[in-house]
Amino acid sequence: MSEIYLTAYDGFILGPIVKALGWIMDKIYLFFYSVFGIENVAVSIAVFTLFIYLCLFPLTYKQQKFSALNRIMQPEIREINNKYKGKRDTESMQAKQEETQAVYDKYGVSTMGTCVYLLIQLPILISLYRVFYNVPAYISSIKEVFTEKVGNATTSIIDAIVNSDGFMNKMQSLYEYAELKNVTADFTGTYTADNASVIKDYIIDVLYKLGDSGWAKLGEYFPNISDSIDAVVQKLHDINYIFVLNISDTPWNQIKQGWSGDTKDFALIICSFLVPLLAWGTQMINIKLMPTNNDGNDQMAKTMKTTNMLMPLMSLFFAFTVPVGLGFYWITGSVIRIIQQLLLNIHFKKLDPESIIDKNKEKAAKKAEKRGKRREAIYNSAHINTKSLSTNASTDISKDNQEKLDKMQNVRNNPPAGSMASLANAVKEFDEKNNSNKNNSNKKNSKGKSNKK
Repeated sequence: MSEIYLTAYDGFILGPIVKALGWIMDKIYLFFYSVFGIENVAVSIAVFTLFIYLCLFPLTYKQQKFSALNRIMQPEIREINNKYKGKRDTESMQAKQEETQAVYDKYGVSTMGTCVYLLIQLPILISLYRVFYNVPAYISSIKEVFTEKVGNATTSIIDAIVNSDGFMNKMQSLYEYAELKNVTADFTGTYTADNASVIKDYIIDVLYKLGDSGWAKLGEYFPNISDSIDAVVQKLHDINYIFVLNISDTPWNQIKQGWSGDTKDFALIICSFLVPLLAWGTQMINIKLMPTNNDGNDQMAKTMKTTNMLMPLMSLFFAFTVPVGLGFYWITGSVIRIIQQLLLNIHFKKLDPESIIDKNKEKAAKKAEKRGKRREAIYNSAHINTKSLSTNASTDISKDNQEKLDKMQNVRNNPPAGSMASLANAVKEFDEKNNSNKNNSNKKNSKGKSNKK
C-alpha cells in the first residue's frame, strides 16, 4: 500500500519539525478545550501562528534593523564599490572585502542578516503544510472523533463502517466519488486482521476530507449507521470549520462543491475565493509597509523588489490548491506582521545611527584586530615556511655539489693506473719536462754568447 496521510510524517530533516509543530498544535487545542470549552482547529491555528511569530520576533527585529541600517550605510558601501570598480587583482579584492566588512562592523550588522530569517521560516512553512494535511495524526482529540463514540451514537463511526457488509467496495466508491486527489487510499483488497489498522487509517483520511455532499453519499451507502454519521458531522462542523469552510479541504475543491449542486452554494464559493485573495492582499499590505532601499543602482534592492512582487502572487496561486488551514495561517501571519511592522516603523524612525556606531566602536576594533592578527599570522607562517624551505634547499644543494666537486678533483689529481686520465697526465708531465729542458738549454746558450762578446 502507498502513502498513508494519517501517519505522522517521518522525513529525516523535516520529520522532527513536523512532529514538534503538531505537538504544539495538540497542546494548544487541548488547552482551549479544557479551559474555555472551545473545540475549533481554526482558533488553535490563530494562537499557534501568534506563538510562532512571537518566537521569530527577535529574528524579525534583527532583519528590520539590518534593513534600516543598510539604507543609512549604503553611501559608504557604494563609495567602496566605486573605489575598487574594475579592479580584479588579489590585493584590491582583499582590501575591498576588508573595508566593506569594517563598515558592517561599524554599524553592528551581519552580511547574513536577511538570510537567517528565511532559512528558519521556510522549514516551518513546509512542515505546517504537512500538519494541516494530516491534522488527525497530530491532534489526538480530532482523531478520537472517528475512533470513539460521539454524541448519542452507540459505537464509533470507524467500528460502525468496518462492521457493515461490503464496506470495502462502498468506501472505494465513496473515495472515487469524492475525488480526493490529496488523499491516498486503497479499498480494493480484502479486509484482514493484518491490514485492519491501515484500512482504518484510510477511512479516517477519507472521512476527514469529505465535504457535505460526501457525507450525504456516505449516508446513502451506510443507512444503518446514520446516528454515527450525524454525530460526527456535527462534531466536525464545530471543530473543523471556519464559517462554511472546511479547513482540511482546498478552496478549489470547495468552489467546485459549491458550484456542482442543483442549488448553488454562493456563500461557500465566495468564502473559498476570499482565502487566496486575502492571502495575497495582506501580504501586499505588509510589503508596502516594509521600508525599502530606494537606490535604483543597488542590485540587492532590485532583487528584493522583484521578490516582493512574486511572493504574494505565488501565495495567491498556491492558496487555491492547499488546505484552507494553511491559507488561514498565511492570512493570520500577515495580519500579525502588519501590526509588527507598524510598531517597528515607529521604533526605527527614532533610530540614531551615531549612538549605534558609538556602541559598536569597541566591538568593531576588536573584530578588526582579531582579523588583522589572524591575517598576519597566516602571512608570517607562510613567509617563514617558504624562507625555511628555501634555506634548507640551498644548503642541501650546496653540500651535495661540494661533495661532488671534491670527488671529481680527487679523481682528476689521482687517476687510476692505465686509465685515459693517467695517460693524459703522463703526456702532460713529459711535455712539461721537455719544455723545461728546452728553456734551460736556451738560457745556457744565451749566457755563452754573451760571455764571448
